[in-house]
Amino acid sequence: MSESKKGFTNFLQEFSIPLIAGVILGIVYANIDYTSYHHLVDYQLGSATLLGHDLTVHYLINDIFMVFFFGIAAKEITESVLPGGDLNPPSKAINPLLGTLGGVFGPVGVYLLMTNVLYTGDQASQVATGWGIPTATDIALAWLVARMVFGNKHPAVSFLLLLAVADDAIGLGIIAVAYPKSPPDVMQLVYWTLPGMLLAYAMRKKGVNTWFPYIAFAGTLSWIGLSKAHLHPALALVAIVPFIPGPTRDTGLFEESDEADEEHAQAAAGHPVENHHDHSPLHNFEHNLKLPVDFGLFFFGFANAGVEFSSMSSVTWIVLGSLILGKTIGIFLFSWAGAKMGFPLPEGMGFRHLFVAGIIAGLGLTVALFVAGEAFKGELSTHMGPAKMGAVFSAVAALLAIVAGKILKVKDGDENAA
Repeated sequence: MSESKKGFTNFLQEFSIPLIAGVILGIVYANIDYTSYHHLVDYQLGSATLLGHDLTVHYLINDIFMVFFFGIAAKEITESVLPGGDLNPPSKAINPLLGTLGGVFGPVGVYLLMTNVLYTGDQASQVATGWGIPTATDIALAWLVARMVFGNKHPAVSFLLLLAVADDAIGLGIIAVAYPKSPPDVMQLVYWTLPGMLLAYAMRKKGVNTWFPYIAFAGTLSWIGLSKAHLHPALALVAIVPFIPGPTRDTGLFEESDEADEEHAQAAAGHPVENHHDHSPLHNFEHNLKLPVDFGLFFFGFANAGVEFSSMSSVTWIVLGSLILGKTIGIFLFSWAGAKMGFPLPEGMGFRHLFVAGIIAGLGLTVALFVAGEAFKGELSTHMGPAKMGAVFSAVAALLAIVAGKILKVKDGDENAA
């Protein structure tokens, strides 16, 4: 790939352009011709079925493709808890982890409060089912906006990434436990997913040093188990990825080591590059799949964000308010309390940075869309479209954070600006 093409591809990935483009196209198409849009998304590929499921476009995207998206999320969580990772030892991550709890309880509290203010009776009970929608943060978008608001090397960026990874871990648990496809059949996990985990463990003990067998064999068993257990099969790799051999050291989420920077500089200058990286199977898993997953999110956005503006209801504003207000208030209060209890914020980060970081955490696009589709099904499906629109509107958190950041002068060097 030429340098210009590589640079353009990196730009598209860095700014999550495929996902954003898919969301916009899905919304536009659905509002021009909603019937045609749904015929396309629900189009069935032949008469074949897979474990009792019709092979529709939507099923292939949400139940198969998203396996790899959540697998990469699990990789970030796994590396963060390894020796040298951002959550190891846990003592240095106590404040961000407290913020994570606030970033879950805050949105859930705001969601349930707004639900009971705006709805009563059975309607309130139905809408309350979506309490899990605002609990997770879109890691990639939060990282992008944080660097724009704080500057690339500001400690608030690492703080926010720790928080986003941790609350995504909680979000994965919420999806599995709170939103099963039907009453769970736990024994199927024993028959299929547990053997998949044991197989992955055995491969690791035998020194299998490439990621593909873990995903192809152990991952398939895990996927079958979750699907048969009526839990969401997109989470299949969450149980397998921790067994893939990881690096001997970790450079931090989304960060490259100094050696990597030197290699890039040498390559740009046309000098031979000496490889200093620990290209572990876990690292290669993300490295090999990140590009197709990032571009594949175009199809996820297109298939899940197609909502008519006319379908908006109070649920839209409940989801949006929970993400923006709930995340900001919850994260700020819990981390502030942690600092007062003797668990300080990272050096160089103050409470104004914490406040803006809370706003950025309200970016819940990808996972919020996914959970909205799982929370409101069947007789609750009338709330799905409005909830998804609220998740899409959470993109306004980026604009709010940029404005708040300018006012509070949180970016590196702003304090010294004339």
